[in-house]
Amino acid sequence: MGIVNVTPDSFSDGGDYLELDSAVAHAEELVAAGAQLVDVGGESTRPGAERVSAIEEQRRVLPVIEALADRGIPVSVDTMNASTARAAAELGAVIINDVSAGLADSGMARVVAETGLHFIASHWRGPNAPGDTSRPSTNYGNVLRDVRNELKNRVAELIVNGVRPDRIILDPGIGFAKTAEQNWQLLSNIAALNTIGYPVLIGASRKRFLGALVPPDAPTAARDPATATISALAAQAGVWGVRVHNVAATRDALDVWEAMQP
Repeated sequence: MGIVNVTPDSFSDGGDYLELDSAVAHAEELVAAGAQLVDVGGESTRPGAERVSAIEEQRRVLPVIEALADRGIPVSVDTMNASTARAAAELGAVIINDVSAGLADSGMARVVAETGLHFIASHWRGPNAPGDTSRPSTNYGNVLRDVRNELKNRVAELIVNGVRPDRIILDPGIGFAKTAEQNWQLLSNIAALNTIGYPVLIGASRKRFLGALVPPDAPTAARDPATATISALAAQAGVWGVRVHNVAATRDALDVWEAMQP
C-alpha cells in the first residue's frame, strides 16, 4: 500500500502533493514501483496534529481519489470522517482506512456496512474530538495482550453495528499511543496479532521510533531501509499488507524475501 498524503502538515511529506496533478503523478509512480493499492489521506495523524474539517478534507482528497479510480488504480481513503468515507466510496474507493476504527465518528460503522467496502480498523486510544491535541495513554499492563483485547472488542462493536466480518482488516496502530519500546514489542509479535483471526496491516513507515536507527539530523526518508526491513519481516509473519512511503525500497525487500522462500 503506497501512501499519498494530500496535506500541508504530514510528518514525512507534508505539502509535497497538495496539488491534484502532483498527487496523481506521485500515485502513478508508486504503482509503477509496485504498489497494489494507493492510500489517499487529507488529514495528518501525526502526534499533536490539529483535526481538519470534513469539508476541507474532502476538498483535498476527493479529486485525487476520483482521478485515480478513473485510471483504474485501486484506492483506499485514509479518513476518520464518515462523510468523507461515503463520498470516497461513491467515487470508486475500494477500502476505508480509519486510524480510529470508527471511534472518532459514530457514523463510520454505518457507512462501512452500507457500502460493503473493506475496512481497516486500527488500534486507537484517541484523541477523538476536533481541537483535542492531548497525547493518548501509553499505559499498558502488557502491550501485546492489551492491544489484542482492545482490537477484539472493537471488532465485536463493528460487527454489532452491521459491518461484515469478512470486510475487516486490523492494524495494531504502530506509533499511535505507543512508546518506541512498545512499537518494537508489537512488531516482534506480529504472528500473535494474526491469531485474532483477521487480516493484518502494518504501518510503520518512517515513524518516529525508527529515527533512533539513523543520525539525529537525518531526513525522514533515511528511515526507509528500516521500513523495508520491517516490511519483509512482516511478510514473513503472514501479514495482509504493509503501508509505506517508499514503495520501491519495500518492493526490493519483499522480492528478496520471496526469492528466499522454499
